[in-house]
Amino acid sequence: MKHQASKCTLLCFVTILYTLTFSGVTMAEPLADLKKVGEAKLQVLFWDVYNSSLYSQTGEYQVEIFPQALKIDYLRDIDAKDLIDRTQDEWEKLGIEKAKFSPWITLLTDIFPDIKKGDTLLLNVNENHQSEFFFNGKSIGQITDQTFGKSFLRIWLDENCSYPKVRKKLIGLHK
Repeated sequence: MKHQASKCTLLCFVTILYTLTFSGVTMAEPLADLKKVGEAKLQVLFWDVYNSSLYSQTGEYQVEIFPQALKIDYLRDIDAKDLIDRTQDEWEKLGIEKAKFSPWITLLTDIFPDIKKGDTLLLNVNENHQSEFFFNGKSIGQITDQTFGKSFLRIWLDENCSYPKVRKKLIGLHK
């Protein structure tokens, strides 16, 4: 009887796997229901760092109206530690208290990979303010703190961000 139950479980698993593989059913695409708001390239001195794109449900930027997604296509290699350090620096510049972002840094340390030229990192903040990171199209981590997503996006979208020209292009002011 136990052997027969194992066969049934295996058969069910194989059937589901076959159906998902060959029926055209796909996993949720993080940008499926979103429209591009704007895009911008970050250049520091004479180095191209990344191309970025902002997405929203309407294709227009509205402060803290979600869902929103930020997609970054990297044009150079960047270590995960450098991404974390830069994120922390930007939050400090924006006046976010260390006590608030310290737990996020711990989470990001577990999520962020080392970046190679050509890699894509995407943050999707859904309508419930839940955040999910995707690396080259695959989910690599979620953060459920409802204030994380808007705080992370502030690095690019806040009026006091480090790269105001990039911000303007991302939010659709200079297409």
